[in-house]
Amino acid sequence: MNNDYVEIDIKTSEETAEILMALLGDLPFEMFEENPEGVKAYVRKRDYSEDIDNYLAELQDSIEFSFEKNEIESQNWNEVWESNFHPLRIGDFCGIRAMFHESLQPIEHELIINPKMAFGTGHHETTHLMIEAMQHLDIKGKTVLDYGCGTGILSFLAKKLGAGELEAIDNEYPAYESTLENAEINHTPLEKIKLGTLDDVEGSDFEIILANINRNVITSSLSGLYNKLKKDGTLVTTGFLDVDEAVMLEEFAKNNFTVLEKTTRGYWICFKLTK
Repeated sequence: MNNDYVEIDIKTSEETAEILMALLGDLPFEMFEENPEGVKAYVRKRDYSEDIDNYLAELQDSIEFSFEKNEIESQNWNEVWESNFHPLRIGDFCGIRAMFHESLQPIEHELIINPKMAFGTGHHETTHLMIEAMQHLDIKGKTVLDYGCGTGILSFLAKKLGAGELEAIDNEYPAYESTLENAEINHTPLEKIKLGTLDDVEGSDFEIILANINRNVITSSLSGLYNKLKKDGTLVTTGFLDVDEAVMLEEFAKNNFTVLEKTTRGYWICFKLTK
């Protein structure tokens, strides 16, 4: 299997970088890495096409940014990724690091993520929002679905918070593979880790659903998520910008969800909903 990647190195402002990540989220990029000069987006070389070039050119007509493409060979990937992976600490509640970093202790929950090409190292604003929301959830003994599990961060944290039966699912093979590997690293076995879509989720009547994906996937999944959620259960979801708030509120209402809480970080929004 060819594991070469194309890196799109985008130079722009912090605000524009946030907007571009949201706009590019529906394309086959597997990871976005924010940096002081903008954002880097990564896609497998075999999935790269002129459509991406054309879309970026169209965006430049209305958004100010520049970009250049670089190819990263698979044998160099781990070295490149590790050099850009830094530990993250969310107060005294949760810390995220790689195996080659020193421990972040003392901290309540420490998660170790092997830095590979899968979304969810904890550095994205939305992952930060989800973890902060989980800090205030009563998860102990609850049935949990991690929809779009990425590297498995939210699943592992849920188990450390005492979750009962948990199902994790992602439709991207690198994410599925990464969750399996990170479950072993964190000594946190998960009952069910699946490669698939919402239709492939085995459980129903989940008491808590965690969904950190993007606006289009969430809106198209709301009906299915409603059916998977137990009455009075909790859906925590993010992956959309503050400019999407009105659209998301309309979609939530259309699918019979009630908003319990809204939190923000940067230009991103996280909602806690109930059925």
